[in-house]
Amino acid sequence: MSIIEIENLVKRYGELVALDHLNLKVEEGEIFGLLGPNGSGKTTAINCMLALLKFDKGQIRLFGSEMAPDNYEVKKQIGIVFQDVAVFDELTVYENIDYFCGLYVKEKKKRRELVEEAIAFVDLEDYRKMRPKKLSGGLLRRLNIACGIAHKPRLIILDEPTVAVDPQSRNRILEGIQELNRQGSTIIYTSHYMEEVEQICTRIAIMDHGRSIAVGTKEELKGMIKTGETVTIEAIILTEKHLQDLLKMPHTFDLTYEEQVLTLRCTAASHNLVRILNYLMEQGITFGRVFSELPTLNDVFLEITGKQLRD
Repeated sequence: MSIIEIENLVKRYGELVALDHLNLKVEEGEIFGLLGPNGSGKTTAINCMLALLKFDKGQIRLFGSEMAPDNYEVKKQIGIVFQDVAVFDELTVYENIDYFCGLYVKEKKKRRELVEEAIAFVDLEDYRKMRPKKLSGGLLRRLNIACGIAHKPRLIILDEPTVAVDPQSRNRILEGIQELNRQGSTIIYTSHYMEEVEQICTRIAIMDHGRSIAVGTKEELKGMIKTGETVTIEAIILTEKHLQDLLKMPHTFDLTYEEQVLTLRCTAASHNLVRILNYLMEQGITFGRVFSELPTLNDVFLEITGKQLRD
């Protein structure tokens, strides 16, 4: 079943087209990654999904229903964790979670159970009486997540939930997202950290200029690009002739050489690295460390959009 269906969505700000006939479909049970450079339309698309923004054209259906500002039956099935932490400084950890859960669950006994479950889920038992200003960045992020998921929504939207947190908290958050998914929630996940998306997302959409330009599993996306292997060689001194020879080698299609570091991008083929190293040894060229990497999501993003993710 499709949890989200977006068809030909258009959103303009005067002359600026933020969403240009966007089409997107998210199936129930997915952890769906939404990637795109700044200004690609990700946040605008999310705000339109939540009926926080009016759009000019198109259709959005959540859980099979037309999304509208007053569709409260749909809204109460959604949990939102925005990049900017949104909690009340004058309330304790427990009181914050109770407040946000209370927006959806009025019965006090049931809400108490849900709040306790959320506190345990994000591992904040020892901090329940503390106020947000006393929490570290990682703990504050966990509180933000607990406020968004305490009412056990079917759909959870997480916008950059691990920004500026320590590695331990990041791992705890990612494990928590996967556990929420196992418990039945469908997740939409945006991040600038490609390794996170590779680790947890079952399917990924790459957005640029307000459109979805590639959608698939990470394996499917990697199969869409030319890069099959990237070879990096450090501490190597090369002449222009060496660079031209390397670029003319079979299956090599791109080369960069900066500060005595050589990077070669090759199509998928056997023995790319062996051919390169054989050439260097024949030329009597010495070098330092050598890396050979299969394509990553970063390679996919760069090749498809022509941009680094943080552009």
